[in-house]
Amino acid sequence: MLRVPQILKALRRIVTTVRPDACAFDVASAAWGARHLENRAYAEGGYRLMKETSQEYIQRMLSYVGEQDPLDIQARTPKELDRLIEGASESRLRQRPAPGKWSIAEILAHLADVEIVISWRIRAILGAPGTPIQVMNQDAWVTAGHYDKRDPRKSVEVFRVLREMNLALFKTLTPEQWKHQGIHAERGAETVEHLVRLYAGHDVNHTRQIERCVSAFSHLG
Repeated sequence: MLRVPQILKALRRIVTTVRPDACAFDVASAAWGARHLENRAYAEGGYRLMKETSQEYIQRMLSYVGEQDPLDIQARTPKELDRLIEGASESRLRQRPAPGKWSIAEILAHLADVEIVISWRIRAILGAPGTPIQVMNQDAWVTAGHYDKRDPRKSVEVFRVLREMNLALFKTLTPEQWKHQGIHAERGAETVEHLVRLYAGHDVNHTRQIERCVSAFSHLG
């Protein structure tokens, strides 16, 4: 029996043969295959969709880091974002790959806001180890923060400044401070060291997502 990724691959060949710029399908299917966001579970006589669990999300983010130094990844990301959007038109940056999917501009706004969040979380943990960490409802932030109206290049600049501040802080931490924990409302105890690795993976995840969108929307200038 064919599995869903095999079906998506076959459909992509058919669709892109007929329409080479079929970017929405390409990006949406690539994102599905890369992220494994949903699994099927049989319940009450039918199928229901289950989203990625917290642990699955963590393992996926950490897998992007592997044996790399997370601080090196974090230091490279601002320049990588600049490189990816250099010369891209406004329409290209604001084009959504599919209904409900984020545009490049929205991803960049998300990265800037997440850097605010992680800046606070790590400083809260350092100041009061064991502090509770509130969940970030990223979809609510997209709407409430009007990500669709944000200037994508200003988002990158905000991200860069915050990232430089955080990297400077990380260089001053003692071995004991790297082990300080916060208690995330969904994921439980998380050390500063773990969070730095986790958000390095978060960088890689969204950088790859932007790279796919930039390539798929090349016809928009």
